[in-house]
Amino acid sequence: MNAIFITLIFVWTVIFLGLLAIGGFFMFRKFLKRLPKEDGKSELDWQDYYIHKALPMWHDDSKSLLNELVTPVPELFRDVAKERIAGRISKIALDEGAERIELDHIMRGYIIATPKRDHGFMKKKLTQLGIDYTPYSSYFKYADDEKNKFSIFDHSELIAKEAQK
Repeated sequence: MNAIFITLIFVWTVIFLGLLAIGGFFMFRKFLKRLPKEDGKSELDWQDYYIHKALPMWHDDSKSLLNELVTPVPELFRDVAKERIAGRISKIALDEGAERIELDHIMRGYIIATPKRDHGFMKKKLTQLGIDYTPYSSYFKYADDEKNKFSIFDHSELIAKEAQK
């Protein structure tokens, strides 16, 4: 009886420490995104800024498409993914001076804001919705991957530099 009890305590300790480590990892990532940059605002502050500034440009059809596009994301992370994608779409539309969020803005922002490891799920969802993503294939290289981590708002400068070449 005593050996079983000690074994259960040991197993529970290992599980508990593992869960703490996993939770701490995600909390630390969120903390890093909340740290202010050189301009005094964090990446999440800028994301919120662009979303709120472009809110009048979002119409029911563009909102429903965004909601449909994030359905492959697990529900626990769906709101975070939707905010990240909406921030990128909003920045693209505002940079171009658009009056309304169109499919073109949604596609470019969705592709760039989606990590490369999830592009398979993204392409499958776009195919299910009957959306042709081949005209936007040049934007796939701007997505985050495990080697290149950069702010989602650095993409405009990267795209502009490549367009000048």
